[in-house]
Amino acid sequence: MHKMTQPKLYPREGKLWIRFSLDGKQIRRPLNLDDTKPNTKLATTQIIPQMILKVHSGEFFNTTQEDKNKIPLIDDYIIKSFEMHKANRKQSTQKDCVGMYKNHIKEFFGTKRLNELKPSDIKIWQNTLLQRNLSPSRVKHVRNVLTVMYRDAQEDEIVDKNPFDLVRIPKILPTQINPFSLEDISNILSNATGWVKNFIALAFFTGARSGEMIGLKWEDINFKKKEIYINRTIKMGEISTPKTVSSIRSIDMLDTLMPFLEAQYSLTGKKNTYVFLNDNDEHIYDIKRVRDTHWKKVLKLSNLEYRPIYHTRHTFATVMIENNEDILWVSNMLGHVNSTMTLSKYARYIKRANKERATFLKDVA
Repeated sequence: MHKMTQPKLYPREGKLWIRFSLDGKQIRRPLNLDDTKPNTKLATTQIIPQMILKVHSGEFFNTTQEDKNKIPLIDDYIIKSFEMHKANRKQSTQKDCVGMYKNHIKEFFGTKRLNELKPSDIKIWQNTLLQRNLSPSRVKHVRNVLTVMYRDAQEDEIVDKNPFDLVRIPKILPTQINPFSLEDISNILSNATGWVKNFIALAFFTGARSGEMIGLKWEDINFKKKEIYINRTIKMGEISTPKTVSSIRSIDMLDTLMPFLEAQYSLTGKKNTYVFLNDNDEHIYDIKRVRDTHWKKVLKLSNLEYRPIYHTRHTFATVMIENNEDILWVSNMLGHVNSTMTLSKYARYIKRANKERATFLKDVA
């Protein structure tokens, strides 16, 4: 005799699901019905009673090996998942997802069927990736490839649950911001030459993202109005829109930056294409090539320890905030959604005057 709790209906993403306990095991299944009153009545009056009857008759347990073999391998179903999300992802994001699967998932889980992956397998796998020096943040992105795939499999009624819902994401420590000082900026620029010097100046004096900078065209530079228009980004050769809607913006061309952009115009301005070009007069393919070929070299010449080029963006934000520039202006320059986002990252750099606080309480005690 099997012990079964009364099945309960619950909505999930607009669909009806059912859950119950069977011999101590929690069962969750989609009913492939929209969450409507008629369907709720149908499930309550017909589907649930039939399910209870099948449990007591034993029919519920008659799953043959042939049925089990119909569940696809992760290697096969991931292809379908990639195809389903292809239209909603940037090409570079899709390429990265495929790369993460091939490099960090396939060897572990590719030959498993979707219903065979256990939470313990995921925990061991995550630990292995961390031991291979992947950062917790990167592990989060890698596991998201499989998390999305399992959601797709749930919607297709191939599996009842997503095993990743039962496993915690590795703890991600806050990003350590290590901005350059004004002295460092001067040192770096003195050791850079040509277009690299102008590129680094643009990074330090606008806070723009790297992909946004290599995506700049001369038509985006307005010397008369002293404005720079951020309309596109380039990553892994793909030209696309910036990171978010708020990232499409107009930013100020500071007087400090003006001579560097004028110098760059003398190099590529007459070509009337991208501001920064490679040796073949084409846009730079990806920021990695600037980082590995030029940025590391300039830091070494400046006797500075390596820091990701993204820290030029952090530097712009912290320098401006430390010097009491308007937080709304800084937020717009960075392309943040709002100033709250900016403050959440950089509030500790706001200078506070030495002021005696809460003097009004002196007469209370």
